[in-house]
Amino acid sequence: MPRLQLLKFMPFRLNRLAAEVSGDLAKVYAERFGIDIPEWRVLATLAVREPRSAQFIVRCTRTHKTRISRAVSRLLELGLIERAGNGGDRRETLLRMTEKGRALYEEIVPFVLERERQVLSCLSEDERRSFDRALSKLEQALGLVQDPDQLHD
Repeated sequence: MPRLQLLKFMPFRLNRLAAEVSGDLAKVYAERFGIDIPEWRVLATLAVREPRSAQFIVRCTRTHKTRISRAVSRLLELGLIERAGNGGDRRETLLRMTEKGRALYEEIVPFVLERERQVLSCLSEDERRSFDRALSKLEQALGLVQDPDQLHD
């Protein structure tokens, strides 16, 4: 039977890499802006297209529904998002950013983009393009949406 070399096992490596990058960014969100990772994910998802349901945010971000529910509650309390009625389905509540939420999102974006640039700076331009293509292929193979126009509630 073949032995698993954990430090060479792609799912382990991707998970570890994602956890490290997310944790690093979480410090920026928490210390500078007072929000956590799930709260950031809600804002970032709504920034792509709103209004959206919490269920959509769960599917899009692959974050557990309990964590998104808590994030939505806190963002509502902070006045960063608001509920928007869904004319087609009275059982489902849609969410959208408030002006305050949009302003916070726009304030955070330069920091996350700079941090992304810093993390990727160890790669050449060709390596960055290849890495992006490889990630896209993996996402496509797993059926993950890559184009905002494909995102549907």
